[in-house]
Amino acid sequence: MISPQVEFGFLLQQTKSVAPEIFTADGNGFLNLMEGRWQEPGKPREFISPIDGTQLGWLPMLNDETALRAVQAAKAEAAAWANTDLDERKRRVQDCLTQLQPHVELVGKLLMWEIGKTYKLGFTDIDRAIDGVQWYVDNIEGMLGKRTPLGLVSNIASWNYPMSVLLHAVLVQALCGNAVIAKTPTDGGFISLSLTFAIARRCGLPVTLVSGSGGELSDVLVRNDAVDCLSFVGGRYNGRNIADALAQQDKRYMLEMEGVNTYGIWDYSDWDGMAQQLKKGYDYGKQRCTAYVRFVVERRLFPQFLETYWNTIRDLKIGNPTLVDAPGDALPDLAFGPVINARQAQDLDRLYQDALKTGATPIYEGQLDDSLFLPGQDRSAYRAPRALVNLPRQSELYFKEPFGPIDSIVLVDRVEELVGEMNISNGALVAAIASDDAKLAARTAKEVRAFKVGLNQLRSRGDRAEVFGGLGESWKGAFVGGALLVEAVTEGEKAILGNFEDSILLPENI
Repeated sequence: MISPQVEFGFLLQQTKSVAPEIFTADGNGFLNLMEGRWQEPGKPREFISPIDGTQLGWLPMLNDETALRAVQAAKAEAAAWANTDLDERKRRVQDCLTQLQPHVELVGKLLMWEIGKTYKLGFTDIDRAIDGVQWYVDNIEGMLGKRTPLGLVSNIASWNYPMSVLLHAVLVQALCGNAVIAKTPTDGGFISLSLTFAIARRCGLPVTLVSGSGGELSDVLVRNDAVDCLSFVGGRYNGRNIADALAQQDKRYMLEMEGVNTYGIWDYSDWDGMAQQLKKGYDYGKQRCTAYVRFVVERRLFPQFLETYWNTIRDLKIGNPTLVDAPGDALPDLAFGPVINARQAQDLDRLYQDALKTGATPIYEGQLDDSLFLPGQDRSAYRAPRALVNLPRQSELYFKEPFGPIDSIVLVDRVEELVGEMNISNGALVAAIASDDAKLAARTAKEVRAFKVGLNQLRSRGDRAEVFGGLGESWKGAFVGGALLVEAVTEGEKAILGNFEDSILLPENI
């Protein structure tokens, strides 16, 4: 049965109680936050949960003309907010965090239905957002100094971390004195984001939230003269188009794009430690920008790697994260639930079949456990882990991040080969080297084109003071994280660090 504590109708009633302003008058639709109030239901677009295919509501999709009104109104708020005393900005952001805290559980449960997270991961997403922004509130004076806000910051982010990435960025941008507009990810998160933005707006923060097609709203949210800065998280195709457009404009931008994050294994023996990393690496079905999807393994170590991989991955539980045996039971402890939607699941199938047709060898094909689903429920968005070895270069998957539970393993005979295969996507956000030889690992890490390289451990985006960015085609524009996020959305004498068209300015320690 679906646990009563996460039944969607119950959660929706809670949301209406907490933030009635985000709904249409009849309570059946959702509104956009623009011009300082909730209005404009737009052209409703059906939104389906990846959990079991049920309809959750209607995305209030705006056209470009209405979105332009939102952008212009948001820009009109920028000057007064920039002149608001920092202590007052801190007070309002702190008030927002305080008011968000009682609704952490509700937001975490909404994220289960909206984007298929387990409750633990949904809770972690909103908890990290609040905790992260709190760190900026406590430390903003030293980071901001005499720097001044840019004006209006526009945010277009992917669906996988609507709180710890998108909401976090929005609140820090506002804390720095900017007015902020954000587009809800079309694939999920609009209900939970509407709830959190409603609270932010009540606290007097100059935030705007709109829904719409990325293609239709791109000119308004990216290129319009009212937008002074763009923060983008998404795929390389859209990111490259945006980078090309912004290169011709005097506009600040941070573009986080996909890349093939790799884990290199050479002269290594700690297979128990590797098992723990493999298990951790499957959080959220590898639907993370820092997921490791390519393992480059010294050939002589392949038997040990394969045994470790098989024994670890076969024990992962994949199923419906809302199900319990009895009303009072705890929610299931799953490795992950569905991928974001049936379309993505079908694209994973396509990539996998293409790899097989071009000569790859399957070494693991997981199966879904019927006991972890309701009888007859829609499973179209669920996929068990799969893994391939000997992936040929003509395979699309060879150069592409699958953004789902498919791993590829490449076998090499020389360290030079290992480095070359780890750099296959011309830049990545993270990478890792596992080796018993610490000096070799450190030396090899310097040759890998990733922003962060772990030594015998996974690297992640990081929180608080930890900086984040990417090399090559995985990132364009200013780096973020810690003081760099503040500097990215403000003006001052200090040079902005980042990966730009004509230069790469790196932090001293990453």
